[in-house]
Amino acid sequence: MGPEADLARIAHDPDRPEFHFLAPHNWMNDPNGPIFWKGEYHLFYQMNPHAAVWGDMHWGHAVSADMVHWRHLPIALAPTPHGHDSEGCFTGSTVVSGGRPTIIYTGVQNAPAEQATIRDGANKLRETQLLAVAEDDSLLRWKKEAEPVIAAPPPGMNVTGFRDPCPWREAGAWYLGIGSGERGKGGCVLLYRSEDLRHWEYLHRLAEGEPSGRAETNPVESGEMWECPDVFTIGKKHCLLYSTEGKVIWTTGDYDDQAHRYTVMRSGILDHGSYYAPKSFLAPGGRRILWGWITESRPDAEFSRAGWAGATSLPRVLSIGAEGQLEMRPAVELETLRGAADQISVKPGAPFRRNLDSLRQELTLHIPPLRRSAVTTRLRMNGSAKWELTVDVPGNTVRCGQIEFALPGQPWPRPELRIFLDGSIVEAFLGGREAITSRVYGLRPGQCELEIEVAGDRAITIDLWPLNPISQDRLTS
Repeated sequence: MGPEADLARIAHDPDRPEFHFLAPHNWMNDPNGPIFWKGEYHLFYQMNPHAAVWGDMHWGHAVSADMVHWRHLPIALAPTPHGHDSEGCFTGSTVVSGGRPTIIYTGVQNAPAEQATIRDGANKLRETQLLAVAEDDSLLRWKKEAEPVIAAPPPGMNVTGFRDPCPWREAGAWYLGIGSGERGKGGCVLLYRSEDLRHWEYLHRLAEGEPSGRAETNPVESGEMWECPDVFTIGKKHCLLYSTEGKVIWTTGDYDDQAHRYTVMRSGILDHGSYYAPKSFLAPGGRRILWGWITESRPDAEFSRAGWAGATSLPRVLSIGAEGQLEMRPAVELETLRGAADQISVKPGAPFRRNLDSLRQELTLHIPPLRRSAVTTRLRMNGSAKWELTVDVPGNTVRCGQIEFALPGQPWPRPELRIFLDGSIVEAFLGGREAITSRVYGLRPGQCELEIEVAGDRAITIDLWPLNPISQDRLTS
């Protein structure tokens, strides 16, 4: 089957989302280096242009005026044969330096075992930190620096990984966190300092975890490697995100700007479902926007056969509550996709049911946390539940399949459950504090039934909107 036939099949795949951002085809994972530049949002992302499985990492590139509707652009970064990124251009960040957008990213190349920094039982790769500078304002052409700006981990450190640089500006200098860790010591973020983005001095561990005690071959699975660190401030409060053990950990804490050390005060799981490796940026107006990678939960052979894998989450606006807890909400720009609203009251003992003629839906269930009710939302196919989420206020729990976690602490900044259904993706936000992203394959418009059931002594109100697609087909652009 040729490329044109593949794209035609992908464009009509009902499992493929229609208002989430995706690569045109094949594999995608981490969002990279988002930046607002010259009036437009640029989003880069890890992609394999040759197959719908992980490998041969390039930087895909898309641009948007509103963070909702996207236009695909040519690949921004590709491996350089025999170069320091010959085996892949891994995750990184974009900053503006000297008036030019500049990418700092991790390149990987084959190396002798004693020089390898990825030690996961499968790869023998050396990671170095590389630089590329934009040559035009459309960010279509990038000039790579020939040599790494950071060529090796700190001397004497037997790292479990050395990747995913996250830079920020502080007191007239650049600082950089790199995801790393050591066996038997735990994951960590390594801190560097520079005057010019090209010459870096290692300082110390910015933050570090504890030994896991688990003997996993891949240190990411044991928590002894922290991937995709993201360090930023919201107002005057400091936040560090990192990814490990298949989940994203958020932390808020105190940062000593003299000693340059970060102390965690609060922490939690950013999303309880199929969500990993997020990256944030500062949007106009001071909003901190976060993008994440929505992972697959089906077998490799299935997404390889489908011709596409992975998606980018909806943009989330981050904030920090009065007690230091991370809060998030979907960006208001998504409301431009709404059709006519339908408001429904659901009473205990009288479930609401509706066949969905489209798999593009937004629901808001108004659930004041002091009401002693349990609310269950289901998606059914042929009479059986394919997905189910229960908010059990009396039981103080949220359940979704095998996943269970406690209700967010009160008061909720947003006393509601917001659910976005898009093909095989369900993104749910509870109380403005908790999120869970699910993959649900096999739903079909016209055959999928939405069911909402209330247990307790009061009815709840639901707002239901059909959402418009962001393109004429499922190819995003």
